[in-house]
Amino acid sequence: MVDHLFRHESGKMVAVLTRVFGFANIEQAEDIVQDTLLKALEVWKWGKVPDNPQAWLYRVAKNKAVDLIRREKLKYKIEHEFAPLLKSEYSLVPSMNEMFRENEIKDSQLRMMFACCHPSITIESQLTLMLKTLCGLSTKEIGNAFITNEDTIQKRLYRTKEKIREEHISLDYPGAYNMPARLDTVLKALYLLFNEGYNSSHPEKLIREDLCEEAMRLTILLTENPKTNLPHTNALLALMCYHTSRFGARLDDKGFMVLLKDQDRTQWNKFLIERGNDYLNRAAVGGEIHEYHIEAAIASVHANTKSYETTDWGMILQLYSNLFNRTQSPVVAINRCIVLGEVKGYDAAIAELEKIKGFTNNCYYNTSLGEMHLKAAHKKEAANYFQKALELTSSHAEIELITRKLHLC
Repeated sequence: MVDHLFRHESGKMVAVLTRVFGFANIEQAEDIVQDTLLKALEVWKWGKVPDNPQAWLYRVAKNKAVDLIRREKLKYKIEHEFAPLLKSEYSLVPSMNEMFRENEIKDSQLRMMFACCHPSITIESQLTLMLKTLCGLSTKEIGNAFITNEDTIQKRLYRTKEKIREEHISLDYPGAYNMPARLDTVLKALYLLFNEGYNSSHPEKLIREDLCEEAMRLTILLTENPKTNLPHTNALLALMCYHTSRFGARLDDKGFMVLLKDQDRTQWNKFLIERGNDYLNRAAVGGEIHEYHIEAAIASVHANTKSYETTDWGMILQLYSNLFNRTQSPVVAINRCIVLGEVKGYDAAIAELEKIKGFTNNCYYNTSLGEMHLKAAHKKEAANYFQKALELTSSHAEIELITRKLHLC
């Protein structure tokens, strides 16, 4: 419960405090949030959690910020629209109270995400900055999202912050009329945040529901703003609804993975599937098709099909082919090959998987090849790929599933 709360609120607090101090002083914002969470752990131990823990966190963070401004206001400069109010003792506390109002807290996280999408910074750096400072992902989790290593992400984050300082880049909210131009990058950050929750890189937790809920919460806020309530925003939200609807069936009572074919569809959340259908219908407005439309359409076919056996694999293969042509993503290519196995046979899928280059040290790639070989009755080849996959994952759920597959070889 406490971990969920901290994850849920830390990004909001960093966003509000970054508005207070300015992005040049983001370390102060992050330090205050870290100190607040540590104090909560100390005060709340032995189960003494306050009735309103969220308000407690905001109050402590606000008080720490006020103390810091009073103590160190001559040591660094606050240069933004609120600066005059924060430099006067008469207006300091009332201004901070205003900044920590509920609606300001709700909006600040998204405001800062749009602020991070500055054209002077590369899109990869924008995404890394958002995922780390505002969404609370670790550098390892971000590396997993970008299919790269933790060291690369740490260096990218360092270079980005240095560039902001050296070039005096002001990460300010761009205004409502400039939001649509930056929307794609914000949606991509929320997509990556959701994916980390849906298939977590955490060894002991395959599903991180708190991350998925946070991504959905922020995406819902975007659908409530006329400037960002665009078709591909609704398509992304539809995709999230479809995937979330299956959470109750993805793990068994021992916490082991249950593959799509074996899931009890009566456990799928019908309300979320209907919400997904609703958002996908809203996404159909206009003639533009985004990759989120295609992913949501694939998820819709699965969510609205009564059984695995009656799945329209031909339709899904066509959608994956379209998606791959747009993205050239190796992950999409792997998923397409798995569907190809259902349509044209497992040997055809194996041939296509072997054409994918540079992915031989990826767990999902090796597991997929192992699965196709197993279904094609090539048990020796299947065992080799499953064995390699085992060496490439630390996830307990994946290790258990791959071990089960090995026993079938």
